[in-house]
Amino acid sequence: MSTELAGERIRAVRRLLGISQIELAEAAGVSQSLISQVENGVKEATDDLLYAVASATNTPKIFFDILPPEIPLGSLRFRKSSSARVGDTKRVKALFDEAYRVVSSLFAETHYPLPDLPIAQGDITGDDIERLANETREALQIGDDGPIRHLTRSCERAGIAVVPLTLPGSHDASDEIVGHFGISFWPSREEPALVGYFSNGSGDRLRYTLAHELGHLVLHTRRRTAADPEAEANRFAGALLMPQERAKRVFEADLTLKEYARLKAHWGISIQALVMRAAHLDLISEERKSSLFRQISARGWRKQEPVLVHPEQPMLVSHLMSLRYGNSATYAKASEKLALGAMVLRSLAPKMAA
Repeated sequence: MSTELAGERIRAVRRLLGISQIELAEAAGVSQSLISQVENGVKEATDDLLYAVASATNTPKIFFDILPPEIPLGSLRFRKSSSARVGDTKRVKALFDEAYRVVSSLFAETHYPLPDLPIAQGDITGDDIERLANETREALQIGDDGPIRHLTRSCERAGIAVVPLTLPGSHDASDEIVGHFGISFWPSREEPALVGYFSNGSGDRLRYTLAHELGHLVLHTRRRTAADPEAEANRFAGALLMPQERAKRVFEADLTLKEYARLKAHWGISIQALVMRAAHLDLISEERKSSLFRQISARGWRKQEPVLVHPEQPMLVSHLMSLRYGNSATYAKASEKLALGAMVLRSLAPKMAA
């Protein structure tokens, strides 16, 4: 094993678990300076050191022999807030890199179908985004104008893996803490697509994050220089969750917040996202949008809206592990096969046997 690879993999496991060099050194019974020298490529990692690190972190030894696919940071599409910390972003990327490695392996070993989504190219308009969202509904085999009953399952059936992301060691791994909502990657039609999300338990937010990340897969897999990719993905999310022609009928009257709450229950879309959808399509005025958001703020609905939308649970990755390793496979068995710690694997696929 190269000195550089060993150091990178030790750094990776630290990021996955959220521990410092000092904490790892203490757990492994070695000096912090040794960990630092190996991570920086100054000193070669011995087998004894790697076994000690593997034991201390409950990570298979084979983890340190495998480098995940190279995913340039610029190729990943994050949905994150301005408060996201650099360290947490690095941890999110490290976790997502390993998740994509696992998903790629499982797709190849089980011959699971790859996604066949529309892909935007060149300059696009708002009308193009509306059209591409409709084409995505068709690719996901969703009805052309009604509510999407289970967006996660629709994605998984279409070959798009979806995984919950939890930063091990965080006292609160919700998006409010880490400053991240979702992340996605789809290198080409010949490779799997993966969407990861952080959830605070709000089903409508999770659905919007997934729709937003689908927008990145469709709109930005080929178009790397879009002027405002986040705004485009937001427009796509609204168009996917409530198609334009249906929205025109829904918002033809001037609705009260109580009526927006009823729409939320029916469509699985937050009240705030519904207001923005109406505004994007010029179905309400800017003045009316501002008035609605003032009412939302006055009622304390900015962070906690009324009407419960149940969170959707992904199942594909755990299903593929069961297909590959048997229905009775445990995280411990899959951990050795997939070269990833059982605790991290459990966080990505929480439906397997214990």
